[in-house]
Amino acid sequence: MTGVPASAAGGSGAKPVRGGKLGTAAVNQASLWNIANILTMVRLLLVPGFVLLLFHNGGYDPAWRSFAWAAFAIAMITDLFDGHLARTYNLVTDFGKIADPIADKAIMGAALISLSVLGDLPWWITGVIIARELGITLMRFWVIRHAVIPASRGGKLKTLAQGTAVGMYVLALTGPLATLRFWMMMVAVVLTVVTGLDYVRQAVVLRRKGLAAERAAVAERAAEATEEALQAAAGTTVGAGSTAGAVAGTTDARGGGTDVRGGVTDVRGTAEARDAAEAER
Repeated sequence: MTGVPASAAGGSGAKPVRGGKLGTAAVNQASLWNIANILTMVRLLLVPGFVLLLFHNGGYDPAWRSFAWAAFAIAMITDLFDGHLARTYNLVTDFGKIADPIADKAIMGAALISLSVLGDLPWWITGVIIARELGITLMRFWVIRHAVIPASRGGKLKTLAQGTAVGMYVLALTGPLATLRFWMMMVAVVLTVVTGLDYVRQAVVLRRKGLAAERAAVAERAAEATEEALQAAAGTTVGAGSTAGAVAGTTDARGGGTDVRGGVTDVRGTAEARDAAEAER
C-alpha cells in the first residue's frame, strides 16, 4: 500500500542492460506479462485465498490461521518486490498502474474486515484505516492534474506498521504477544492518521501551486496575444503610410513632368519670336 505503481507501460519485453536499468526506449517495450505485473496478479489472487484460509473451520483454528498468515505475508512481500522491479527495470504498464494500488488495498482491506467480522479487531480501527486509504486515493485523483503526491517515508512506515499489526492479529496469539499486537496496532492507527493529514496538506499545497501556475500561463498567453495584435496593428499603419508616400511621389513626378513640358513650350515660343523679328528686319 505504498501508493506507488508497481508496474509499467507497454509492448514486447526487453532484457535489462548492464547495470540493471533500461534506456528510455525500453519503457515503451515492457510486456504486460512482465515479472512485476505477474507478482501484482499473484497478490490479487491471494486475496480470496487468504479469506478462505482465515475463515476455514470457523475462523478460529490456529493451524488454518497460520496458513492465512502465510498468504498475507506473501502478498505483502510481493508488494515490495514488484515495486522494486518495476522501478529498477522500467516495467511500466497501464495495467500495473491500476492493478498495483488495487491489490495493495484489497489484501489489507480484506484482512481488516475479516478480522472485525471474527470479532478480533474493533470495527472503528478497520473504519479509520480503510477510510484513510480510500480518502488518500481520491485525494491523489483530485490533484493528479497538477502534480503527483509522492510516497513519503511516513507512508512507508505506516504500511510496515499496518502489515505487522494485521499479521499479528491474523495469528492466534495469546498472553504478552496478544498485548503487544494491540499496541502495535495503535502505532499503526496513529501513523495512519498522521500520514493521512500530511497527505491532505500536500494535496492542498500542490493544488494551489498548480492553479496558480495555470493562471500565470493563461495571463502569459493573453499578454502574448495582445502583443501580437499590437504588432499587427502597427504593421498595418506603416503599410498605409508607405502607400500614401508612394502616391504623393507619383503626383510630384507628374507635376515635374508638366513643368518640363512647360519649359519646352517656353523655349519654342522664344525661338519663334526671334525668327519673326529677324524676318521683319
